[in-house]
Amino acid sequence: MANSTALSRFFAMLNPLRAARDFRDVWVQENPYRWRIALVSLVATISVFSVMFQEEHRIEPRPPEITWITTLEPGRSDAEIVASNLANQREKERLAAERKAREEQAREVYEAIGRASGIDVEQARREGDAERAAAAAAEKAKRERALAEIEARQDGTRQAD
Repeated sequence: MANSTALSRFFAMLNPLRAARDFRDVWVQENPYRWRIALVSLVATISVFSVMFQEEHRIEPRPPEITWITTLEPGRSDAEIVASNLANQREKERLAAERKAREEQAREVYEAIGRASGIDVEQARREGDAERAAAAAAEKAKRERALAEIEARQDGTRQAD
């Protein structure tokens, strides 16, 4: 309880309304130096801020860090590059097939749960297949548009040559 009282007293000292009232009370009191003190305070504040605003520091941007691929040998032949690309493509296809098998297994588990719950799983499967087919068609269309743009740019550069 003593901590909350000390804490509330601390926050009471930070109250802006209380500070404004204290300032008004001091300003209203008769003091022959109040305008001089206000003027000196204003000049000091303006001086400090004018010096700050006139300073300018520009820092040169750091050059970007370039990381070269160091795992590939620089003197590889085209045949080695093609063989590496084919091996990577086979690995990518193997991983995609594994992912597809896992997704199919998960669908079968969900269908079993759906059947046990009384849900029409055949309709849900048809809707899911339709959604996947629509997503695949959209991806294929996007890829074809990108390829068409690349070919158009290449044709434009060939004609300029």
